[in-house]
Amino acid sequence: MTEQTRVARPIPRRGRDRNLVDVHPDWPDGPLPALVRANVPDVDLAGWLAGHRDEVDELARRAGAVLFRGFAVAGAGDFRTVLAALSGDVLSYGERSSPRSQVAEGVYTSTEHPADQPIVLHNEQSYTVNWPLRIVFHCEVAPAAGGRTPLADSRRVLARLRPETVAEFERRGVLYRRTYLPGISLPWQTAFQTERRDEVEAYCARALIDVEWVGETQLRTRQVRPAVRRHPVTGERTWFNHALFFHVSSLPEDVSAGLRAALDEEDLPYQTAYGDGTPIPDEVLAELRAAYAAETRSFDWQRGDVLLVENMLAAHAREPFTPPRRILTAMSDPVAAPELTEAVRSGTAAAGGRA
Repeated sequence: MTEQTRVARPIPRRGRDRNLVDVHPDWPDGPLPALVRANVPDVDLAGWLAGHRDEVDELARRAGAVLFRGFAVAGAGDFRTVLAALSGDVLSYGERSSPRSQVAEGVYTSTEHPADQPIVLHNEQSYTVNWPLRIVFHCEVAPAAGGRTPLADSRRVLARLRPETVAEFERRGVLYRRTYLPGISLPWQTAFQTERRDEVEAYCARALIDVEWVGETQLRTRQVRPAVRRHPVTGERTWFNHALFFHVSSLPEDVSAGLRAALDEEDLPYQTAYGDGTPIPDEVLAELRAAYAAETRSFDWQRGDVLLVENMLAAHAREPFTPPRRILTAMSDPVAAPELTEAVRSGTAAAGGRA
């Protein structure tokens, strides 16, 4: 889906900004994302947000994402100012699973993944015990072709799954296995932002991750997380996990086949299973893909766009593209998992991970 000329009837504005900005709760064929559009040049988005924060929060939670278009946002400096208007708690990127470059405090390039390959729908850092409630994007350079950021409402994805599928995931959880192989996957030094093994072990103990060192250079980790979470503000149940994203079958077919032919299962860079280690059946993986596909919406990026995504309510992805393309991103408003709070209370987090 791309933006069309006809848009939903805007919410009436009051006061002096009535003719400057229009708020559209719906795109022509659905609510994701909502659209906030500046009607004249040089409208300051951070300034506008200062007077409309409650309205934007409500809109974002209802729709799952809000696209701000036509405002005077050009580059990392302006984007960082917008972030400050949206949240007082912008995060650094920890427990990394993809290569990025930091361009300002809390501002990073989007995943530096080959332009000809897609990135599967996912909710940012759902495999951690501290994840961002929001992820925000800024289009600094629009792609020459392709490169959209598809979205899918995670509440609606959950509703499309068979009750027995959801029940099985809720009973068992999701096991994330990760092997840091030099030359194949992201080095553990990059993922954990340290050169010291003891610091990795301390981090993993706090984050309920099991650690295994193999030889001098290889690290394996295991962690079990729920597949379904509740949004801390709205209370809604949402499909919030990386069960499909990190499954080896989600890689391009030739890459997946090559890795499986070359490596033992335990040495795959990423793999998921049910929380007890049982493989996720192919038909269940197909069901997950179909549910995501049915709920996917997207739009064409324009220079200056800012996209606010409610991370627990909407999954995001990336289409292949023709360069150039430069999308900046930031995360904000950390949420601590209930199991982390319980582990700290009981002393489990200090003792080590859990899988």
